[in-house]
Amino acid sequence: MAAHTFHKPRTTAAQEPGPYVAHAAYGCTEPHEHYAPYVAHEPDPDAPAPPRLADTVSRRMERALHPVNARLDDHLPADHKLGNVYRVGAGLTGLLLIVFGVLGLIDQIGFFDTGGDTVLALNTNGALSVLSICIGALLVFGMVVGGTFASTLNIVLGVLFIASGFVNLALLDTELNFLAFEIQNVLFSFVVGVMLMWFGMYGRVGSALPHDNPYWRARHPEQAAREDRARRTTQGRAPVVHGRCP
Repeated sequence: MAAHTFHKPRTTAAQEPGPYVAHAAYGCTEPHEHYAPYVAHEPDPDAPAPPRLADTVSRRMERALHPVNARLDDHLPADHKLGNVYRVGAGLTGLLLIVFGVLGLIDQIGFFDTGGDTVLALNTNGALSVLSICIGALLVFGMVVGGTFASTLNIVLGVLFIASGFVNLALLDTELNFLAFEIQNVLFSFVVGVMLMWFGMYGRVGSALPHDNPYWRARHPEQAAREDRARRTTQGRAPVVHGRCP
């Protein structure tokens, strides 16, 4: 029986593979019969440049310092409701602070007295009384103005009240406690701050604002315009009367 021999097909010089060079661009260190050649991709000159970190930070800071300026129209139901919430929050808090300050002045407490005089279960002195009256008057002014001004004022003063609570908490039992704060004053400052922030942010921030909300419309003007056009188109169509066939 004749032995079978295997004949390797002949290759021409053009078909002979050249010496292998490691394909470092792909991290290859082993030879391959076929691999895609590496092609250097030049950057597209027309492609927009990626935003720089400084530009991103500046845009966010600008948005934080200049919030959406949506004008409230008292003739619209949604705007009227928001305006009432901002006015009530500013007015009630302002009147509470004014009453607290006036009672402190009536008791003729020293301006920087830290003797433990109390008004409405809160420690106070002349300086804290005057400061309370000034802030209360500012809130009452915000109630009179209303609108976005009252909302922004509530938010700003709410943040300041919370910050004041932390600062005065650190100054308790020190010589720098010029406002005669005690722990009940700190808690009161936190409560007023959270309350003011809630009144100011009501209907202004959130991921589920209704589309008739003025702040949502100010943030999404294009979508609001499309919805207005669609609403006008729907209302302008003549009603179709379906009658019975004779």
